[in-house]
Amino acid sequence: MQRITDMKLNRPSILYICICLWLLFLPSCTNRLWGKDFVVVIDAGHGGHDPGAIGKISKEKNINLNVALKVGNLIKKNCDDVKLIYTRSKDVFIPLARRAEIANNAKADLFISIHTNALANNRTAKGASTWTLGLAKSEANLEVAKRENAVILYESDYETRYAGFNPNSAESYIIFEFMQDKYMEQSVHLASLVQKQFRHTCKRVDRGVHQAGFLVLKASAMPSILVELGFISTPEEERYLNSEAGANTMANGIYRAFLNYKREHELRLTGVSKTIVPTEQEEDNAPAIAQKDTESVNTAPQQEKLLAEAKTKPAATAKTAPKRPIVVESTTNDSEITFKIQILTSSKPLAKNDKRLKGLKEVDYYKEGGIYKYTYGASADYNKVLRTKRTITAQFKDAFIIAFRNGEKMNVNEAIAEFKKRRNKGRICNFIRLK
Repeated sequence: MQRITDMKLNRPSILYICICLWLLFLPSCTNRLWGKDFVVVIDAGHGGHDPGAIGKISKEKNINLNVALKVGNLIKKNCDDVKLIYTRSKDVFIPLARRAEIANNAKADLFISIHTNALANNRTAKGASTWTLGLAKSEANLEVAKRENAVILYESDYETRYAGFNPNSAESYIIFEFMQDKYMEQSVHLASLVQKQFRHTCKRVDRGVHQAGFLVLKASAMPSILVELGFISTPEEERYLNSEAGANTMANGIYRAFLNYKREHELRLTGVSKTIVPTEQEEDNAPAIAQKDTESVNTAPQQEKLLAEAKTKPAATAKTAPKRPIVVESTTNDSEITFKIQILTSSKPLAKNDKRLKGLKEVDYYKEGGIYKYTYGASADYNKVLRTKRTITAQFKDAFIIAFRNGEKMNVNEAIAEFKKRRNKGRICNFIRLK
């Protein structure tokens, strides 16, 4: 009885001790929830014997590294709750696969790859863009991906390491058409935050958020973006990106976008955040290194569209067809599998006599993801289509075979397997009849 009485009297003391213990461990628990182990990987594109794009006074690899280190220094200086990792911190060559491996092994929360754009044939352009993984919906986007992926050609075993991927072949990029990136929404959102900072903080021409098949993003298992700082092929841009003020401004823009993303991440997980984001006033007082460029690129609707697609992940929908389609759209609707040869893609419809068709007649097209995809040689006989493909290889070196059932695109390997099964079954039946 006395023991029970003593326990009742000691209940306040026990409660007090429990509260003290809870308060003691609360900071460590909260720190962990607030992102104590938040890991960001900063990837400076190219390096070593891979110079990247080459301008008149500089090489891309050096611009990328300079800005990457500046972004990292800002994070290290102001974010003691972030673990920062560089894929490279000096002028060395790092294979694309290794860059993603570094991020994956670190269980990174973010992967930010920094690059500099370029145009061929003395063409010029201005502005910064940010990219996420996805299908290149235009020839221009595909060219950017081809240029950045071409780094694997510096690797002696790239054919084995990247399973036969050819960065210069449009056929290789078909793999990105079927990819489902579970980090797409976060990646597009981060890319949008970066572009917002490029507009407001850096006072740069906003070239928008885009998607393309980047190998370095494909292999990373976390929200990932690839930043194109500007055009090294444009003299004014090259001078800006090589200036201390220009590099600082671009790094500051990426850093502020990172802060906004991290803060939102913490609020979403715990409802609280320790991350301090600079005020709008501070942004307005940013160094006025801004380009004296009159170009105006309204990319807000495009970015919003990408973000909406990332959130809903709907099936690809076709844009409204032109009033007068130039090539008759394929109307394959039978239950039999139909094989076709995809010869090229275009962001716009092509005329029947378009030089890109190289004189081919009876060309069809189907529309997918807003892209016109042109085909030739439709048949239920895979071997016939294969023979046809061989006859046009010289004209269309990147042509490849695709398959449809009931007008819907299907896995071509499954279609071939079914064709062979049917063919073998037919041969057996013929053999039995002959017997």
